[in-house]
Amino acid sequence: MVKVADYSNSNLGKVEIAPEVISVIASIAVSEIEGVTGHFADLNNTNLEKISRKNLSKNLKIEAKDDGIHIDVYCSIKHGVKISKFASKIQANIFNSIKTMTAIEPKEINIHIMHITAE
Repeated sequence: MVKVADYSNSNLGKVEIAPEVISVIASIAVSEIEGVTGHFADLNNTNLEKISRKNLSKNLKIEAKDDGIHIDVYCSIKHGVKISKFASKIQANIFNSIKTMTAIEPKEINIHIMHITAE
């Protein structure tokens, strides 16, 4: 479980988020980027409730370490996409999505381009 920093003075208890939740948020963030193909692009057209836990963590590795959350994304892109801009967009979208939804700031988001398709 990932502990969420509590900035309030409330003594109501603690908040923990399962790594699977971070995986879902990151997967959706990747699927929103123009130029992504393969597994993440398929998520855009699918009801997330029908996707298995195994499929959501496919091509995505989340590690909760002492210094923070480390995320590795393995994705495919369309031919002609500028890789540096594409990777930066993915990193920014994942960071903003996770921070907005959980108040957690990922320590590291690594993008691995595994395949280029001619779509």
